[in-house]
Amino acid sequence: MTKNKFDLPNYRKNELSDLAEFIADEYFYDSLICPYKLLKIYGITYSFADYGNAFDGLLEYRAGKFHVYLNSHSVKHKYVPRVRFTLAHELGHYVIDEHRNALKKRLVSPHPSFTNFASDNEAELEADFFASSLLLPKARLLNDIYKRKFSFNLIEEIAAKYQTSIAATLIKFASIGNHPIMIICTINRQIKWFKYSEDFPFKYINYTGAFLVPHNTAAGEYFYENGIKSTEDEIVFAQDWFRIGDRNDYGRKFYEHCIYSDKNDFVLSVIWED
Repeated sequence: MTKNKFDLPNYRKNELSDLAEFIADEYFYDSLICPYKLLKIYGITYSFADYGNAFDGLLEYRAGKFHVYLNSHSVKHKYVPRVRFTLAHELGHYVIDEHRNALKKRLVSPHPSFTNFASDNEAELEADFFASSLLLPKARLLNDIYKRKFSFNLIEEIAAKYQTSIAATLIKFASIGNHPIMIICTINRQIKWFKYSEDFPFKYINYTGAFLVPHNTAAGEYFYENGIKSTEDEIVFAQDWFRIGDRNDYGRKFYEHCIYSDKNDFVLSVIWED
């Protein structure tokens, strides 16, 4: 099976999850994780200002010190889930030894980060996964979902509790959850990225040329049928979304729940089997 360029190998996810959980338990054992407190602990300064569309976050090393730039453009305040995740991402670049040392030794230049999960750059993938693991520590999440049936409502509940975005919550759930899921991001009909649980039964998307979203899906309805939006879990079948190798899988039923953004021509699909 070819590697999913939008995801990390499981051994690396486990390493980053362990690192993030150690930090969460060390400083926020019985409280919500606050990445701003970690800035003070690590002696990192930050700016929260409008940088237009240049980036969501950026970590810079200058004159022997680290500084984080957080973009206030298009957000209400610095504690919204998007900015919390951006800051956790930049903290990932600091606490992951290889990233921090590369910046200190000028082996890499400070680079802009965006909270769209669309990068296939390994360092960005690692910082993204660290961020989701820091804000959603594994042991706490496992306790929250123990013996609970998967539903999109469960994801919304977890996101509200930990003040994380739906996308970040889904990505962390996929890595350690009690139910296999796939997450697919589509913008302007084109599939931009996808991630899935290790035990999700299908790994290949049945896309329509140029990596376009398949028609017979809830996401496809939005893009090909005048912006139709479903507020419920839609029934789809294995062949609608995935490449089928075994004919016995035809007609296999899944559920798809979509999050839409008309402004960005964006659909985030989460797919699971009952």
